[in-house]
Amino acid sequence: MTSKRNFLKQFFKDKHMVGAVSPSTRFLCNKMLEPVDFKSAKLIIELGPGTGVFTQEIIQRMRPDAKLLIFELNDNFYGILNERINDPRVQLIHDSAEHISKYLSVNEKHNTDVIISSLPLMVFPEILRKRVVLESRACLKNGGKYIQFQYSLQSKKLLEAIYENVKVKFTIKNFPPAFVYSCIKK
Repeated sequence: MTSKRNFLKQFFKDKHMVGAVSPSTRFLCNKMLEPVDFKSAKLIIELGPGTGVFTQEIIQRMRPDAKLLIFELNDNFYGILNERINDPRVQLIHDSAEHISKYLSVNEKHNTDVIISSLPLMVFPEILRKRVVLESRACLKNGGKYIQFQYSLQSKKLLEAIYENVKVKFTIKNFPPAFVYSCIKK
C-alpha cells in the first residue's frame, strides 16, 4: 500500500492519534530540522514519526555516536518503522510520548539535546497535551530544543507558558501548510 494511501487510512481510522491526511513534505522536514545542531547533538528524541519522513533524514544527519529514541504509538506506523529502520543508534519505542523519561538511563535524564515532535497536540485531550509537553521539557538539558509542527497557532500559548523562548516559522509548501515551533529550555 502506498505511503499516502496508508497514511489517509490511518487518519480516518484514528483521528485522535493521526493528525494529518498525508505524510509531511521535504520542505516541512527541512524547516523542522533547520534548528538542530547535528554536529553536537548526542541524544535526539522523535515523537510521532508516522511513516518516518523526518526519521530517515535525522538518521542520515546524526553523528556516528549519537542516539535516537523514536516514540510511535500507532500500531501500523510502528510496524512500518520497525521493518524500515536497521540502525544500532536507533531505539524504536511502542509507547506514548508522555512516558519518555521511563526509557532514559540515569545519565540521559535531563540530558536530551533535541526533541522533534510531529504529534497532533490539538487533537489530544488537554491533560495529555500538557503532560507530553511538560515531560518533553523535563527531559531536555538546559539549552535543549523542542521542535514541534502544527497546522495552526493554537499550541503557541501552551508552548510559551512552558518554554522561555519560542519562535514560530511557517511553510506553505506542505499539505496542509504548517507552523514550526522551535522552543528552547533555559
